[in-house]
Formats: sequence, C-alpha cells, structure tokens
Amino acid sequence: MTTTTPATAHARTSLLNRRVLNKVPEVTVFFWIIKILCTTVGESAADFLNVNLNWGLTNTSIVTAVVFLAVFTIQIRLGRYVPTVYWLTVMLISVLGTLLTDNLTDNLGVPLEVSTIVFSVLLGLVFLAWYASEKTLSIHSIYTRRREAFYWLAVLVTFALGTAVGDLISEGLGVGYLKTGLLCAGLIGVITIAWRLGLDAVLAFWLAYILTRPLGASIGDFMAQPTASGGLNLGVTVTSLILLTLIVLTIVYLSIRKPDVIAIPTDPVELAKLDEPETAPHHRPEARRTAMIQTAVTLVLVVVLGGAFYAWRTNALNAEAALPASASSAAVATSPLGDMSAFTVITQDTLDKLNAGQQAAATTRITDLESEWDNAAATLKRRNPDAWTAVDDKIDTVLRELRSTSPNPTTETAALQDLLTQMGT
Repeated sequence: MTTTTPATAHARTSLLNRRVLNKVPEVTVFFWIIKILCTTVGESAADFLNVNLNWGLTNTSIVTAVVFLAVFTIQIRLGRYVPTVYWLTVMLISVLGTLLTDNLTDNLGVPLEVSTIVFSVLLGLVFLAWYASEKTLSIHSIYTRRREAFYWLAVLVTFALGTAVGDLISEGLGVGYLKTGLLCAGLIGVITIAWRLGLDAVLAFWLAYILTRPLGASIGDFMAQPTASGGLNLGVTVTSLILLTLIVLTIVYLSIRKPDVIAIPTDPVELAKLDEPETAPHHRPEARRTAMIQTAVTLVLVVVLGGAFYAWRTNALNAEAALPASASSAAVATSPLGDMSAFTVITQDTLDKLNAGQQAAATTRITDLESEWDNAAATLKRRNPDAWTAVDDKIDTVLRELRSTSPNPTTETAALQDLLTQMGT
C-alpha cells in the first residue's frame, strides 16, 4: 500500500494545477488519414504561394512562420484537444518543416545527404532531452506545457527530416515520387506488423510519423501530375480542393463523434499514476530496457540498409551519368549536361504556344518540362552540378511566370528565352 505524505500530496496537487487536458489525439486510423492529408495539402499550399503567387521561397517561409506562430499560440493556450486547431497546426508545421529543408537546399546549397544526417541527429537530441526531462515519450501523457513543447518540437523536426529523406530518395537518388511513396507505404506496413509483434509503440509511432511526410507528398504529386508522367492529371488546385474537402469532413466527424479524445483523470492521485511504473506499463524498467534495445537495433538497421541502398543507387546513377566516349565531345560541346534536346523541344513548344496566344496550353505544356527535368535530375546533376543548378534556376523562374495567377506574356517570353539560352540553344 502506498503512503501519501504531505509533500507527495502537494506535488500531485501542483501537477493538477499546472496540467492541461491531453492536447493530442488518440492514434486511430483517422489520425493517420488526416495526417497524410494535411501533409499533402500543406505542400500544395506552399507551392501555390511560392510559384503561383510568385512570392518566392523566402517570402513564403516568412508568411508561413507568422501564420504558424499565431495558430500555435492558440493551440498552446487551449486547455484541451480541439481537432480544428490541432490539425491546422499540423498542416502549418508541415509546411514550415518542408520549407526549412527547402531553404537549406535551395537558398544555402546544403546537400540533402547533409540535411538528412543533421535532422536525424537533431531529432535524436530532442527525444533525449524530452526523455531526460519527462521520463516518457508517450503521446498519451501530453498534459503539461513542457511536454507539449517537446511534442511540437519533435513534430517540426520529423517534418524537416521527412522532407530531406523523401527528396533525397525521390530526387537525389532518382527513384521518383511515386516509387518513393510506395516504398514509404511499404515501410509503414512493415512497422505496423512489427508493432503488432511487439515493437515498442512509441518507437513505431515516430518511425511511421516521419515516413508519412514523403508518403503524403507522393500522393499529392501522383494526383496532380499529368497522365504522361504517370499521374492523374488533376492539377495542384483540384488536388488541393479534393484533399481539403476530405480534411474538413474528417475534422467535422472527429469534432462530433470524438473517437480520438484521450481521457485524462481529474483526480490528482489518478493523474500522477499515469507516470508510475506500477500503473503505466510503458514506464516499467523492463519495458524501458526493451524499448532502448529495439531503438538501437532499429538505428543499426536504418544505417546499414539505408547506406547500402544509397551506395547502390549512387553507383547506378554515376554509371548512367557517364557519357559514352563516342558522344562525349559532341554532347559537351553543346552542353556540359549532355543531350538536352528533349528539354529544348518542350521549352520551344511552350514558347510557340505562348506566342500564339495559347496561355492555357503553354501552362500545361511546361508541366511536361518539369516532369522530364525532375526525372532526369539525379543523373544530370552528377554530370555537372553547376550547369544543372544554372538550368534548374531558370526552370524555376519559368514555372513561376507561367503558373502565376496574373501571367505577364512579356516576362513569360523572356524567361523561356533565357532558359533556351542557358540550355545552349
């Protein structure tokens, strides 16, 4: 029988006084569905601001950060889980995490390999600090401000890491968005099976959480990309509207039925039991040891298997990037990236449509260039990184001009002509 001393009673009362209701939802199928949807819509929203409104990466990042801080302030001040505010926070923090990686890559030139390693280490440090402070990483005990702060910091880093990993696989290693999404879905399936067989629930949750970011991005890309590129040709706007509608419907259902609300006791004694080994199985010493061993084994597997996959794809791409000796001189004389005819044909075709007054057709055609360029990026970048970056910057400018909500034929034409010149025509 446990004896309650005045000091213990005071500590429990203090815990109750400073607590909030559990601020995160229960992990149900609805959690994962809406998490993926929020990730996809968030990415589409960032692209719309960056490209269609032509704000640029820096301005988009500033606006997103300001809006996020406003919504996050509301989330922190709330004393309970409110689906609308919580998932809006998730959507905004997904954009913020994505932009964090994009700024490092595009504005600062940090390789995706470096970003992946840095964010992996940073996430590990966040978890270590969280565990050292709270002795738990469980989302079922987010009922204090400090735990909520650790939770959202971990979420931000997982989105940045998920972006880096997803972009590294799909773009840097040339796997492509669809195959990357299928790979992530398969890994999530493996994690789910492992959890059913005894994998620590907290470890399984955060592994799946990281993978849902590239999975969501792949789903959005598959829906928006043209049929010729293997997509559904719905476009960014239609895709965003469909997914946003699904999010709203899901949030309405969660707000009414509340299947994801985690109950927290109001009695100080019962509340304190949530973190006691006798009443919280995941806090028991043997459970902690098992979780640590599983985490160590998982890290080793990730490093070994991930490293082997990276080496295999890198060798394959390097071999593909090497120009045949018979074609090297002629290709390099035209462009250090090799044969650029496929890209110049699309660019010239887009320019012809624009000159003919076919704005919509030109905007549609330039998507073919984006798809072809992304598919070839991993190989071309290895041939000549500087030349690839120069062309890639020109393509980004063309995409912003043609997809602008207020297109200007003069600046569109100039951007296309600059791109053709940069390609060596």
